[in-house]
Amino acid sequence: MPRDWEAYYRVFAGPDTPAFVVRAYAAELPEGPVLDLAGGGGRNAFFLASLGHRVLVLEKSQNALFRLVERARRETLPVHAVPFDLEDEAEPLPPGPFAGAVMSYFVHRPLLYRLRERIVPGGVLLIEGFDRFEAIRRGRPESRHYWEPFELARPLPGFSLRAFGQGYLALAHRTWAVWRRL
Repeated sequence: MPRDWEAYYRVFAGPDTPAFVVRAYAAELPEGPVLDLAGGGGRNAFFLASLGHRVLVLEKSQNALFRLVERARRETLPVHAVPFDLEDEAEPLPPGPFAGAVMSYFVHRPLLYRLRERIVPGGVLLIEGFDRFEAIRRGRPESRHYWEPFELARPLPGFSLRAFGQGYLALAHRTWAVWRRL
């Protein structure tokens, strides 16, 4: 069962350090705006904005959005936020085009197909999250909120694989990938 994100962001701002894949591969992003999906408190968005990207965060939690907007105002960085339910297939994604997108610790597979037309050719999709091994370790073997082993090593049509990894990172079993738009 997913975490109650409203309750979480009522108390915590969320992690401040960007996801590994974002830190390691942000340089792969071409110049241009970036879409941060389920961006929470903005850990990836603020890092990317510090590198010169305009970032649009789509986030469902009103508490996370409030914290994110306040921080963007204080730091005067080009981070913008929109309330958005990424699991609602009827809600159209912002038109873009985007230099890339970040999908960090949020799993909704149909969304990957919807992203393809929003990312410019040569743009990148940075994905990171927990995998099935971590789900089992946490006692949630049937949860759909975890990536399957090697799932991210197989990019969808329209993307090529630039980088992939899985294994223990900071005491949890994670997986990550960099997909480049063809």
